[in-house]
This record gives sequence, structure tokens and C-alpha cells, in this order.
Amino acid sequence: MNLAVARTDTKESSLDNSRLDCLIDSVEDTFKRLDEAISDVATSEVNHQAAPTATHPVLSVIIPVYNEQHTITRVIEKVLALPIQLEVIVVNDGSSDGTWDSLQSYGDHPSVRCFNHDVNQGKGAALRTGIARASGDIVIIQDADLEYDPSNIATLIQPLLDGVTDVVYGSRYLGHAEQDPSRIHRFGNWLLTAFSNMMASQSLTDMETCYKVFRRELIQSIQIEENRFGFEPEITAKLSKCGAHIIEMPVTYHARGWHEGKKIGWRDLVRTLYCIVKYNLR
Repeated sequence: MNLAVARTDTKESSLDNSRLDCLIDSVEDTFKRLDEAISDVATSEVNHQAAPTATHPVLSVIIPVYNEQHTITRVIEKVLALPIQLEVIVVNDGSSDGTWDSLQSYGDHPSVRCFNHDVNQGKGAALRTGIARASGDIVIIQDADLEYDPSNIATLIQPLLDGVTDVVYGSRYLGHAEQDPSRIHRFGNWLLTAFSNMMASQSLTDMETCYKVFRRELIQSIQIEENRFGFEPEITAKLSKCGAHIIEMPVTYHARGWHEGKKIGWRDLVRTLYCIVKYNLR
């Protein structure tokens, strides 16, 4: 009798252990499936965040502006008319003529962002502010005075879209030197560009051009130090030092004189010479 009870207890114990093992296996399988599900969700979220959204701009157009109330809105409208997904970043550099007031009409525009410097700091400082806020794949600089027609932009960005270069400079003198009627200005540009070429081992025709196009990751990796027009030789030297490939393309240009508001002066010429030496030898 005792033997029968013992056998029964042993059998029931074995059954309980088997049920326990099955329960453990079931719980482990449940946790495994839960882990897999969580992993799938996490991967989906990362991929969703990494993928470009429908509103991700291909191009960021940086427009530094100082006292250009008569042309700034026309420039912006010409840029917005381009057949490409873009964002316009306008940096008002302490204008005193109503430029900032003109920009208020773009306060709710989905493709235009405006930033303001309370005090005039210079073109380089305005570009530093704008470039830091760019989110497009490609960044281009556009002046606010209509000397450079935004219709040039589509052609200038194409080599970067095709993946054949890192940087494009839009040259006013590449076959179109007569666009600039001032011999003094043409000679000054030639002198500065030739000196920059010698120091930076480049063969450019227009180092001082406004139109400079960059891959965003490249230009945002470079620290911009110059606050005024020294930006041009500084960025050329730093691009050359980091091995960036620069090509030039011709652009249309409508020169204006100092009486029309041109802001570069002889002090900027001296500073440019200094910057060519400084940033190429440092």
C-alpha cells in the first residue's frame, strides 16, 4: 500500500515538473517574441527617422542682407520660383532702412526663415548665422541686391546633384568679363584671385564671387572666422586645405556702382590680401 502511494506521488511529481517545464518554456517563448517585436518597432522608428521627409529641402539658399529694402523681396520671390525643393534663409545684418520690416511678410511662409542681427556685423557674420541653420543637402549663397540673378542657381547646383564635385563657384569672368564694366574692379578681382590661386594652388577666375555652392556637410564642418568680405579668401583657403574639389561655371552678372549701394571698399581689399596670407599659411 505504501509502495503504491509512493509510486503515485512520484508520478504526480513528474507530471508537475513536466507542466512546470512547459510553463517555463511558454513564458520564455513569450518573452522572446516580445523582444523580437520590440526590436522590430525600434528598427522601424530609426529607419523612419533616418529617411528624408516629404518636406526635406534639397537646397538651402542663404541670403545675407544689409540695407536692401528695395530688392530683398524681389530676390526672395525669384528664388522661391525655382523648380526645386528649397528653403530660403535670410539673415538681416542690422539694416537701418526698413529691410527687416519688409521681411515680416514672410513670417508664416513655410519655405522662408528670417533671422536678425541687432547690430551690423558684416557679410561673413551673416553667412555664419545662416549656414549654421541650413538643412538642405546643398547650400548656396545669394546676394540681396540682384547683381546676381537667381536664375543662375539651377545650373550651378547641377554638378553637385550629379555628384561630380564638392563645390561650385559661379564666375563672372569665365568668358563674360565684359559684364563688369569697371576696369578697376576687374583688375582688382584679377589681382586678388591670382594671389589666392598662387597661395591655395587653385586656378580660379573669380575667387571673390558671391555664388558659392557647397555640400552642406562640408560647409558646416568649416569654422567661419571672418565677419566681413574676408569670408571669400578664407573659405577658398580652407576648402583648398581640406582637399575639396572646386569647379567654376559662368554666371550672368549685373554690376552696380558705389552710388547704387555697393558696399565693398579699399579697406576690404587690404583685408582680403591679409586673409589670403593668413588662412593659406596658418
